[in-house]
Amino acid sequence: MNQHFSTHAASPSLRTTRLPNGVTVVTEPMPGVATASLGVWVGAGSRNERADEAGLSHLIEHMAFKGTRTRSAQKIAEEIENVGGEINAATSTEGTSYTARVLGEDADLALDVIGDILTDSVFDAGELAREKGVILQEYAAVEDTPDDVVYDAFTEAAFPDQPVGRPILGRPETIRSFDEAGIRAYLDREYTPDRIVVAGAGAVTHEAIVAAAERHFGALPAKSAPQAVPGAYGGGERRMPRKLEQANVVIGLPGLSFRDERYYALHMFAQVLGGGLTSRLWQEVRETRGLAYEIQAFHWPFSDCGLFGIGAGTAGADLPELVDVTLAATARAARDLDTVEIARAKAQLKVSLLSALETPGGRIERNARQILAWGRVIPAGEVIAKVDAVTVEDVRAAAAAMLKGTPTLAAIGPIRKLPSLATIAGALQGA
Repeated sequence: MNQHFSTHAASPSLRTTRLPNGVTVVTEPMPGVATASLGVWVGAGSRNERADEAGLSHLIEHMAFKGTRTRSAQKIAEEIENVGGEINAATSTEGTSYTARVLGEDADLALDVIGDILTDSVFDAGELAREKGVILQEYAAVEDTPDDVVYDAFTEAAFPDQPVGRPILGRPETIRSFDEAGIRAYLDREYTPDRIVVAGAGAVTHEAIVAAAERHFGALPAKSAPQAVPGAYGGGERRMPRKLEQANVVIGLPGLSFRDERYYALHMFAQVLGGGLTSRLWQEVRETRGLAYEIQAFHWPFSDCGLFGIGAGTAGADLPELVDVTLAATARAARDLDTVEIARAKAQLKVSLLSALETPGGRIERNARQILAWGRVIPAGEVIAKVDAVTVEDVRAAAAAMLKGTPTLAAIGPIRKLPSLATIAGALQGA
């Protein structure tokens, strides 16, 4: 049946094949590597959920290992671990992955297990009840961790009343409501072939992975899933006064989609501002003033929007100074960051990119995510060329445009002395 597939070699070692129903297979053999990393990526995550489904993507990821018609939960674990392998899954805002690492000779077994859990899980009522209990405990653990709570609140405030802003775990009331019918309806709607990528790297052969993909996913009916609700940054605030030893605060602004041509420039601004030990915020806040144990700036890009933020924790008494220093440093960096800082940011991004590709696990993640996002694997050289093309003026312009946006503020703990959003906006804009 392989003669019906369209196959494209993106590089001497990387090959992609698209099954007739839309499932994509991508492999990248790595000479000298004895292990194989394999996985299935689905382009559906928490932002694809309806309001009453909040947390369902994450629950499905958990339930994947709880038994199929031919394998119990214990057998799934035993088959992988008996050959020394590992199996895992993860849920994000825009995707879900199911992965395994084994010796190359056991690649077919690993894909057989992953294919089985994705197409033949039984969603036993007893297992479902137990796993909902586990996730509720996970939710409670997050609620007891202020620096986790503040980031969930930050995202919700930035994208109010939108799926992209909801916590991946969901809410207790939605978690408790899930049943087998709801799970199967979601899978039928969102886990469509055009959103599925089967990836392998390391000690693998393309033909074997294609055969396994066809065996497990080739019979899925060709159809397209509904588009996710578009994300629209709004900005706002969530202040959560609590009797804690430390205040945790996150200040944010509208970021960019990874499709935006200014994406790399804004990413570099985050790196210069708070991406390492030489970053401006680390040097000013941590080293010079001792206001926080750590402080970071970050940029989270999505397919149609993004979120920029600065997060730190400090004593309540130091919070006003921390915020003032942070706002001033951010506004100043947008005006006067220099060529030395940009060169360092470029070097850091390159190391991060290339080091991630040194393992089979890094390769399959890169390959699958890029196919879902772009329809192709982008060569590392092409990405590096885009990084190298960014100028100081590009970074300053991207930062200046961002600073004109409505801020987002989330804070928890002893936070009575936090400034208003209007004051924060004025400071960021140099008023």
